[in-house]
Amino acid sequence: MSTLKQRLRDDMTAALKARDEVTLATLRMALTAVQTEEVAGRTARELSDDDVLAVLIKEGKKRREAAEAYDAASRVDLADRERAESEVLARYLPTPLTDAELAALVTAAIAEAGATGPRQMGQVMQLLKAPTSGRADGRRVSDEVRRQLGA
Repeated sequence: MSTLKQRLRDDMTAALKARDEVTLATLRMALTAVQTEEVAGRTARELSDDDVLAVLIKEGKKRREAAEAYDAASRVDLADRERAESEVLARYLPTPLTDAELAALVTAAIAEAGATGPRQMGQVMQLLKAPTSGRADGRRVSDEVRRQLGA
């Protein structure tokens, strides 16, 4: 079993004992998503820490998007719940990149790719996929690449 999955289980047990309903519900949801991913496809498999992290990133993104949708529908109570769940998931994710760190990574990737304009954006994005995975939203990365390439 991956160490991250075991940490989720241990924290879920602690939340159950502490009667922390938001954390408990969020970790149950996260573990269910991990288990669903494990049995997806033709054969069941054990997920690595990177795979579990990818599931948590996806679940966190769902929570942020749901909070935005609830805000747009003036459902503040539901939006607050989604934000609280997103904060619980954030405990297990790597620290996000600051704007300065992201700008430096993009500058380095543009130099490495030899990109001179917006047509090479795909090449730059490909180089940025690994270093920004889980640490920056794809939209944020593409906006910075676009800005630096002058698109």
